[in-house]
Amino acid sequence: MIALSITAIVMIAEIIGGLLANSLALLSDAGHMLTDILALGLSLTAMKFARKPPTPSKTFGFYRLEILAAFFNGMLLFFISFYIFYEAYHRLVQPEEIKGLVMLVVACIGLLANGVGILLLRKSAHTSLNVKSAFFHIVGDTISSGGVIVGGLLILYTGWYLVDPLISIFIGILILRGAYALIMESIDIFLEATPKDINVEEMLDELRKIQGVKDVHHLHLWTITSGINAMSAHVLIDDLLISSSAYILKEIKSLLRNKYRIEHSTIQFESKACGDDLLQDHVRR
Repeated sequence: MIALSITAIVMIAEIIGGLLANSLALLSDAGHMLTDILALGLSLTAMKFARKPPTPSKTFGFYRLEILAAFFNGMLLFFISFYIFYEAYHRLVQPEEIKGLVMLVVACIGLLANGVGILLLRKSAHTSLNVKSAFFHIVGDTISSGGVIVGGLLILYTGWYLVDPLISIFIGILILRGAYALIMESIDIFLEATPKDINVEEMLDELRKIQGVKDVHHLHLWTITSGINAMSAHVLIDDLLISSSAYILKEIKSLLRNKYRIEHSTIQFESKACGDDLLQDHVRR
């Protein structure tokens, strides 16, 4: 909430400053801050819903709301970046006078606020995709604020007004790059792609090394939401009593939890291969 409040106040200051200074770069930075506000707001809302318990119709709970929010935030960034490019093109064709001093002062305030936001979100960015998206928004804002400061100095001392749309294009590229990464990561989770930090071949090898495991197939790995991965597999073992196979299950669960940080797993034991295509065959090809 502190980061959200600081960003909102500075965004208003940058909008006012941008209009007074007639600076597209400053308004672009304000637009970037607006996406920060939306990202932080979506993150807080999604985290609130994620804590709601599962229901008969939502057996995994509401974890995916965070990913949905991150996806829409990425799409918003995408459109904002192209609008910045559009406005910058017109400024390049017909440069307008910029008040460099106003631009410089407001950009310095924005840089200070972004630094505070980075410190507040740095730890949480490692555990949540939505907070991570907000964190990178603010990092991008910090870089763009630095660019606006440089632009303000150039305009103040040289009167070279073209630097304003050029900086705006630079900010637009930063926004577009972040939007693409965010959208693709969200789509990967929606498509239940294998988590990027897990090597499937390595996991298969580790599972086969467990005493009692003869083979593993139908291995599926996916991400429920940021920091929560899931796994299911068919495991071929000897024809044992359930009580005798409990040790094998314990070892599998321990491996998944300790090495791959997977708490949610579903293991189906089989004493005879089910005859379907085996995942390891596809992996080896």
